[in-house]
Amino acid sequence: MGRAFVAGVAMVPFTKPSAGATYDAMGADAARDALADAGVGYDAVEQAYVGFVYGDSTSGQQALYKVGVTGIPIVNVNNACATGSTALFLARQAVASGAVDVALALGFEQMQNGALGVQSTDRPTIMEKHFEVLARADDDDPAAPMAARLFGGAGAEYLKTYDAKPDLFARVAEKARRHAGANPFAIFRDPLTTEQILASPPVFGVLTRLQCCPPTSGAAAAVIVSERFAKANPGRYVEIVAQAMRTDPQSSFEGGLMRAVGADMARAAADAVYAEAGIGPEDVDVLELHDCFTTNEVLTYEALGIAEEGGAERFVRDAQNTYGGRIVTNPSGGLLSKGHPLGATGLAQCAELTWQLRGDADQRQVAGARVALQHNIGLGGACVVTMYKAA
Repeated sequence: MGRAFVAGVAMVPFTKPSAGATYDAMGADAARDALADAGVGYDAVEQAYVGFVYGDSTSGQQALYKVGVTGIPIVNVNNACATGSTALFLARQAVASGAVDVALALGFEQMQNGALGVQSTDRPTIMEKHFEVLARADDDDPAAPMAARLFGGAGAEYLKTYDAKPDLFARVAEKARRHAGANPFAIFRDPLTTEQILASPPVFGVLTRLQCCPPTSGAAAAVIVSERFAKANPGRYVEIVAQAMRTDPQSSFEGGLMRAVGADMARAAADAVYAEAGIGPEDVDVLELHDCFTTNEVLTYEALGIAEEGGAERFVRDAQNTYGGRIVTNPSGGLLSKGHPLGATGLAQCAELTWQLRGDADQRQVAGARVALQHNIGLGGACVVTMYKAA
């Protein structure tokens, strides 16, 4: 496999579903801006991978035809909440394999208000194995939103396993809002206290409303190029030094809810990335991880090896997850505050980390950032972990 570089990135500011543009307009804007950031025209793109979860089958063509009609392969990607990073995975793979020199990864989502629900009721659910784990849980509530039951239950399991205090999770949301205050692309930028977060309406178990990511509309894109292209076209490149995608191992469904929501899947992907890059978690400066719920951020610290097993509570209470600490986590505000348009999330993470490694993150810049890590997960399941390094 050859080397692959991020040549340009872009995202449109995320919005509430009712306030956003249509998916094709958002997608076209993000693609145009990423190409402009890379300094290449759409006619240089040889393949495009377009991610979305809710939409008709060739929505990618609808968006990109507004940018150009060149006849290139456009592959539509749907992989739950890991859709955007799956599009990135495929674009990077196409470039690193030598199949193309320039690939475009685009993700967008035009969402509706309310919690995620089942779209097709006339066929077997994709969450069958997860529901089997829920059936073994002590305090499940079938009337609650499905994702909150899984991640809220996983949080309760964590507290019980490690004798942690419930305000641990609210502290994650407080940090997310504080970081988002410096991000003009984030949807929720007003600061919140831990007490306000805990006092917000309950959703399920340990989760309150302000500990759950909001439904959001938005789009993001990245232009991925080969080493040959980069040498011939000087630019501000960031290298993807390692990347791994994993789906659920059998262990996801043999234990409790912490495993069912992807801890083992994330651990396997991260271990593969560290091995490929020859760089461990101790060398990462900045991290964008999938904080769809505060509980998942805590679980992910340990799955990625950022904190030791059972050590995430001390990691959070000692402020090791923010500026001045061990590793700045979600400087963008994360899904909790930036928003979570499913198909765009993974590419928005890519955009944030590229800006950080280029020194373009303005007030949220992590000083001296050279190595960045991205974690994007979807139940059903898929996890993509990506490591970037300043070129």
